[in-house]
Amino acid sequence: MERETHYPCPECQVGDLRPAPVTYFTMQDGQPVMVPDFPAWICDVCGRREYDTSALAELRAVLDTSRPAKRKPRRPKPGGDPETPQLPAESRRRP
Repeated sequence: MERETHYPCPECQVGDLRPAPVTYFTMQDGQPVMVPDFPAWICDVCGRREYDTSALAELRAVLDTSRPAKRKPRRPKPGGDPETPQLPAESRRRP
């Protein structure tokens, strides 16, 4: 006989948190993200949800890799691009 894992609920302190798959919603860059069958712990009395911390870490890692890099444009190195006209050395110096 397999024993079901459960923990006392920190919210109501009456019920037990039990594992259950839920639909997880979040916003990423102003866009809604929905993940079905996300692992969570649900209180059988008050309904409090606590999401599995390792699953949240994996989801954040996946969502962060899908973001475009937030880098500032770098200034081109002098003489790096042959199609970009270069100013004479006298013009580039500061007065």
